[in-house]
Amino acid sequence: MNTISLTALAEPNRLRIVELLRDDPKSVGEISTKLKIRQPQASKHLRVLTETGWVEVRPLAQQRIYQLKTEHFQELDKWLESFRKLWTRRYEQLDGLLEEKTKKANKKTRK
Repeated sequence: MNTISLTALAEPNRLRIVELLRDDPKSVGEISTKLKIRQPQASKHLRVLTETGWVEVRPLAQQRIYQLKTEHFQELDKWLESFRKLWTRRYEQLDGLLEEKTKKANKKTRK
């Protein structure tokens, strides 16, 4: 995973922009209104998100429409999958240990 890309999401307003764009593409005006930040501030954050590959922009008449790019999210999901597998294995091991301990405790109470 590219640390620069993750760093871009560490800024709260940028993360909020990504969450806002999750549903559908939006103009900078819509983004600044919904997040209650000034338009130049929204544009600055969108520029960073665009440069780091999280967002892409397309012109539509006088507006610029921003939408999420899928590549980084797919890469992030793939990276997170390794952690999901690790924790699934650990929980399965824990379940096995707890089941074994319960069986031993039940045998002692039956005696």
